Amino acid sequence: MTIHPDIEGYDLIGDVHGCGATLAALLEKLGYQQHEGVYRHPRRRAIFLGDLIDRGPHIRQAVTIARRMVEAGEAQIVMGNHEYNALAYCRRAKTCSGREWLREHTPRHNRIINETLEQYREHPVEWEETLAWFMDMPLLLEQDGLRVVHACWDQPLIDEFRRHYPDARMTEAFLQQSVEPGSFAFKVLDRLTRGSHISLPGDIEIHSGDGFTRRSFRAHFWARNPRTYGDVVFQPDNLPGDLELRPLTEAERDRLSYYGPEEPPLFIGHYWCEGIPALPAPNIACLDYSAVKFGRLVAYRWSGERRLDANHFVWIRVPQEEWARPWPWEIDFD
Repeated sequence: MTIHPDIEGYDLIGDVHGCGATLAALLEKLGYQQHEGVYRHPRRRAIFLGDLIDRGPHIRQAVTIARRMVEAGEAQIVMGNHEYNALAYCRRAKTCSGREWLREHTPRHNRIINETLEQYREHPVEWEETLAWFMDMPLLLEQDGLRVVHACWDQPLIDEFRRHYPDARMTEAFLQQSVEPGSFAFKVLDRLTRGSHISLPGDIEIHSGDGFTRRSFRAHFWARNPRTYGDVVFQPDNLPGDLELRPLTEAERDRLSYYGPEEPPLFIGHYWCEGIPALPAPNIACLDYSAVKFGRLVAYRWSGERRLDANHFVWIRVPQEEWARPWPWEIDFD
């Protein structure tokens, strides 16, 4: 497949998490110019990898930039787990007995979404419109020779999903079913927006840099014959002790997805990478470099190459001053 003849390529942008001022700076570095409230490029289009919201200082602005670009045809987007979480948090359960909300309002869940809700508190109509826009986001994109998903490309699961949902968008009924463990909807949302997790043995826990305690670790999906935890772990937090040497069980290996080197270029976010952007595989780029933890907001400039090139990464460091920086005056969001 070839890129649409009207454009020369796509700029894929990783998890923004409310770093709106840095997103504007990155777009400008990529050659996009704001005209009548929309960032545009004469020869390229952007693709956002999801997770626009939560944690950062300029969430409304980040969402507005992306949404205006998408609605103007200047960009596309896939749903991240944080957009999905927001939808479930704000939807009352219709079928689940004993559950008031699809995503229960626990202290942990409240903490994750608190910054988003606070920044939209004085804009309730805008928040409802934003949730409606989230519902319209596809879970994946496959076009012009590239693939995009927030966390994990699982081909058999995607094939089954697209047989029922050809546009890769979920319905209200699918959203309601997605909180029921074991359901098809749960499997799709969990794998595509959260990726694979492996439970830690016994009572071992990871105390993450973001302040949460976890009993599992994130696993990647491009090791052909993984044997140990260390072969698949993909997160900034180290595994405790010598767990990287622990052999994977047959059941753990069977639950992992696999994306081979012969597959088309794939772009993902989600995994909180750190340091200088690098390619985990010749045909896979992860673009989440912990922007909201004062890391980097990263893009990849793709122009049709089948073998990716680390020289095509473009990024902006997120300074702590963003948290005090006023929003650029030239965009009127209200």
